[in-house]
Amino acid sequence: MRNRIVILFVLFLSGLSVTAQDKKFAVQTVAFYNFENLFDTINQANNDEEWLPNGAQNWTAEKYKKKLENLSRVLAELGTGDHQKESPVLIGGSEIENRGVLEDLVKQPKLIDKDYGIVHFDSPDKRGIDVALLYKKKNFQPLSYKNIPLMIYEKNGDKKDKKDSEEKTDDNSQADVKTKRIYTRDQLLVTGLLDGEEINVIVCHWPSRSGGEKKSAPLREAAAALTKKITDSLQRIKPDAKVIILGDLNDGSFNKSVREVIGAKGKKNDVKPLGVYNPFENMANQGMGTIGYRDAWDIFDIIMVTEPLIKNDYSSWKYWKAGIYNKPFLITTTGQYKGYPLRHTLTEVGFSDHFPVYIYLIKEAK
Repeated sequence: MRNRIVILFVLFLSGLSVTAQDKKFAVQTVAFYNFENLFDTINQANNDEEWLPNGAQNWTAEKYKKKLENLSRVLAELGTGDHQKESPVLIGGSEIENRGVLEDLVKQPKLIDKDYGIVHFDSPDKRGIDVALLYKKKNFQPLSYKNIPLMIYEKNGDKKDKKDSEEKTDDNSQADVKTKRIYTRDQLLVTGLLDGEEINVIVCHWPSRSGGEKKSAPLREAAAALTKKITDSLQRIKPDAKVIILGDLNDGSFNKSVREVIGAKGKKNDVKPLGVYNPFENMANQGMGTIGYRDAWDIFDIIMVTEPLIKNDYSSWKYWKAGIYNKPFLITTTGQYKGYPLRHTLTEVGFSDHFPVYIYLIKEAK
């Protein structure tokens, strides 16, 4: 507990409604990271042939070990700094092959003492990749969890947008020949107690822009509708439900999926009861990004919260601030992709093609 409590002064927390000259707050970090192709080297019943020692990526045991070391460093340091010394209490992840790779990850030297638990389900995704939630057992107690499938289908006459179809992605949204269903990631809902307080977490990895942004937009809008449905169902049971939506949305704050379907607002004052606040909209306005493509940046990795998390009552967990974790060691320093996230290549085991994101939750310490 001592490591999670910091003394925050009125001047420093000028945006908060604090009346005392000196108050103590507990701080917890919630994060999301696209692990980018976290595959092991074992041939299994999914489309993992590319990620085998004799596959196109020449994915050896040594490379897999290095990937785990790299990711564990990020997770151990993510969100730490002047205000937080501990690694995140909750970490949503995507592009995960199976539970086994997560078990290998949390056992890495930089993470093993954190004692992370795992919530994971296998998804029907064509590439065999899933979403998951890591949680610190000492702070978070899962009460329930389930994976919720995204049922989307290819429409007759769908054609690729020739202008945008050159967008390179590993994540092709291909429909099943017989059923026409586009198999993609389930959405993960976890409800649990964060230091005794109920928090709901939805982990997402919405369909990619394969085939072009415009052509594929309805797929992400359908994914957003599912996320909204899950959120609404929680709020029907408890109107004051605290819900954290996090994931790789493959869309930015100004796309229809986020702005209209979710209804996320970029300003706290615009968020009404049962509404959703998106702190990453302002960062996008400033030109910041988690992923770069063709010399343009966007924030696809987003964490949003429901209205009860932004109220000015800090007797329980509330949203404080958000950030993009883009430390120098995560950035490519030379070549064509200088300045972009340092991802895996055939000659170098990097981290990910995305920067991770995080938010701080705070409450008055007793």
